[in-house]
Order: sequence, then structure tokens, then C-alpha cells
Amino acid sequence: MSSILIKSAQLVNEGKVEVADVYISNGRIEMIAQEINHPADQEINAEGLHLLPGLIDDQVHFREPGLTYKADIWHESRAAVAGGTTSFMEMPNTVPNTLTQQLLQDKYDIAAKNALANYSFFMGAANDNLEEVLKTNPRDVCGIKVFMGSSTGNMLVDNEKALEGIFANAPTLVATHCEDEATIKANLALFKEKYGEDGLKIEMHPLIRSEEACYLSSSKAVELAKKHNTRLHILHISTAKETALFRNDIPLKDKKITAEACIHHLWFSDQDYASKGNFIKWNPAVKTANDRDQILKALLDGHIDVIATDHAPHTMEEKSQPYASAPSGGPLVQHALQALLDMVKGGKMTLEQLVQKSAHNTATLFQIEDRGYIREGYWADLVLVDLNRPYTVSKANILSKCGWSPFEGHTFSSTIAHTIVSGKLAFSDGQLIEKGAGERLLFNR
Repeated sequence: MSSILIKSAQLVNEGKVEVADVYISNGRIEMIAQEINHPADQEINAEGLHLLPGLIDDQVHFREPGLTYKADIWHESRAAVAGGTTSFMEMPNTVPNTLTQQLLQDKYDIAAKNALANYSFFMGAANDNLEEVLKTNPRDVCGIKVFMGSSTGNMLVDNEKALEGIFANAPTLVATHCEDEATIKANLALFKEKYGEDGLKIEMHPLIRSEEACYLSSSKAVELAKKHNTRLHILHISTAKETALFRNDIPLKDKKITAEACIHHLWFSDQDYASKGNFIKWNPAVKTANDRDQILKALLDGHIDVIATDHAPHTMEEKSQPYASAPSGGPLVQHALQALLDMVKGGKMTLEQLVQKSAHNTATLFQIEDRGYIREGYWADLVLVDLNRPYTVSKANILSKCGWSPFEGHTFSSTIAHTIVSGKLAFSDGQLIEKGAGERLLFNR
């Protein structure tokens, strides 16, 4: 493997920003120092650039196998790397659903050939596959995914006995999508009765998939986790009310129950439905500006632990249907870091907090081996950003297979200059370097 020397970068790591050189060899960071003059195969002049650990996205839907007309591992991992995300964890609601160890292995085999970023895949839970779930290897699988509310696919776990079995026996972290299905169905029936099927509008989405639906399900997951001493991670918190379910008085490494905030719930509010329509239709729904602000507050004060995207592409045609028919989800992985850097520029968080919540904490929470920090001996998963070079999102520069973004037309304040994945330069000056740099994530469990 080639060696890389990064010169004079503003290194953002473990609560500090300092100028340093970084020498990479055989995929790993060999040396960090004020000045390194070691010969290298590649040298990057990083003067004026900030060097961050690559983002680790613990929730993406790359749609392969079975839904590859709208996304696949090759396209979406390229989008990730171009956006400074160097590792991803992908969800099991592909087709067929990832409900057996063989189907899980099939996805790893695809990623080994096609992923430009580092990868892991969640094992899916259903009402009737506990035996397969229990075979999951905690060492090389990120976790078990439980849909406690239906989303894309057919993986709703609504059998009480099945839920108890999963929470009581799961061999590793359990990640949950929490929305109470009965509440959503009741809300939907009321809105249909009042407005008719054709009268349903996107503005009703956060009222149908309501705060109460989220809180009922999240609180139930917390209750089950406490009962069974389960390692629980609740995905995409979308309400202020839910943030009270989590602790911030103990170190992350000691937490048994953790939570995630997503880019769209930190950026958009229900006021944006008028201009964005179905293109910001997600489950759980984007809710009020107060919810958005309180999620950010909980993220920064430690009640919420990590930032992710829930990147979930659909085609333009699918999203352009009437509200009731349009699927939920959208592409975010290419622009997540730039959105966060805009939040830094706007004074909503610091660079150090961005790195903590999108790289350090994700590595700690999932116990990822030798990643998520800029440390000697660790894998070189790095991104260099130019904070003073604006970048406008357009059809021409979107890399997700679906070809659109909820950020289209927005000018970010920063540009991704270079991305290094497992010690290989994977993206540089706007160009992807197609060498399949991704490695399988391993976990210290």
C-alpha cells in the first residue's frame, strides 16, 4: 500500500485544533507531529485546510439488493466518500429483507467488491427469526435492527413475545426505529375521515406520524432495555419530548441506552414542507422548529450521542407522487458534513463538537476497532475540508443514484477537498479515485 504525507493541516481531534503533519503507511496513521519530513508516495499540502476524522454514519439505506433502480452500494458509497463519510452501517430493509445470516453475508460480499467506504450491515429482526438473530457475530456485525414502527419494507416487529425475545437475548447492540404503529394508523384514519384520501397533504405528515407515536414507542424500547439490560440504541430522535428519555450524567462508554440525531431533524422543520414537499418526507417526520432546536440542545449536552443521516434514496418519480403515495426517505450522505459545517459557521456547534458527535462518539458507542479518531496506530480514515470555499449543490454534482438532493440549490460555506479511506486517497479535488478502498468494520466486543 502507498504512503501519504499530509502537511500543515489544522487537525481537529479529541477536543483540540492544532497544526500538524500526518504520515500514513500501510493503511494506518504512523506518525503525527509538528513537522514530518519522511518520504511518501503522495504528499498533500493541507495549508489552510482542516483535517477531521472521517464521518461514521451509523444509519444508511443503500438499497442493495433488490431496490437497485434507486440506489446501490457502489453509487451511495461514492457519494459518502465525496462528502467526507468514510464508514457506513447499512440497514436490513432491502429485498429480500436481511433476516438470515446468509442474506447478511451476501451484502458483505457485495460491499467487499463495490464499497468505496468502510462498511458494516445490521442484521434484521422480525416477528419470527430470533434463531437467526442469535447467530449474529458481535465482532464483525454492527448490530441488530428492530423496526418498532413500519418504514420502507415489511419488517415491523409488533409481536410482544418476539420483542421480549429479541431484547432479552440479543448478542449485541439493538438499534430501533421507534414509532407506535397503532397511533399512526388511528391518526391516519382520522385525517382520511376529515379530508379524504385525496385531501391528505405533506403538512399533515408530522401530525399523522406524531410526537405521541414517537414517544410511546421510544419509551417502550427504553422500558424493555431496562428490564432485560439490553444494549439499546434508538435511531433518529425527532421530538423534544423523547430527549428526556436519555441520560447525560455518565460517560458514553458506560451507557446502556443511547440515541441518535439525524441531519434532516437538525436542519429542517415543518415550516419547510411548503417549499420542499415530499422531498423532506421522512419517517419519523420532520417536526416543529422547537423540536429541531431541542434535539440540537440534547445532542450538545450529551442526552443524544451521535449524528447520522438515515440516507434513504427514492427516485424523483416516486417522490413526485401525491403525499399519501410518496415513500419516505431521501439522500443525505453526500452533504451531511457540509450541512454540519454550515451549522458550525452559524454558531450552532463547534468544530470539536462536530467531530465528537459524528466520528469519536460513533466509534465509542459501537466499539469500532481502531477508527473514529486521529491517533497513531489507527486506520487512516480522514477528510480535509476547506472552510472558505463555497460549494453549490446541483444536479451536475450529485453522486447518489437517485440524482436529487433536498439541498439542491443551496450553497454550503465549505468544500470537501480530500477523503482518505483506510489509508487510500479515495476522493481528491472533486474526483473520485475508484480503487475500492473500503474495509469491513470490526468491533471490540
